[in-house]
Amino acid sequence: MSWQDRINVDPRILVGKPVVKGTRIAVELVVDLMAKGWTQEQILDSYPNLTAEDIRACLAYASEVLHSERVYPLTTA
Repeated sequence: MSWQDRINVDPRILVGKPVVKGTRIAVELVVDLMAKGWTQEQILDSYPNLTAEDIRACLAYASEVLHSERVYPLTTA
């Protein structure tokens, strides 16, 4: 499974935030809930349109974004 199969970025949906395809559920929401300690089961119970694969796709998307992030040291004059 590739996150690209389940995550969509469309400027007409949630101002272009990545969402689970076919929903208006943002990747950001899913990651935030998990960071707050929600279990996969709690998320699936609260958002019945999601699947376990959707949650894994959200995490894979977030992981890829973080892996591609570059940090450049500030230079002082």
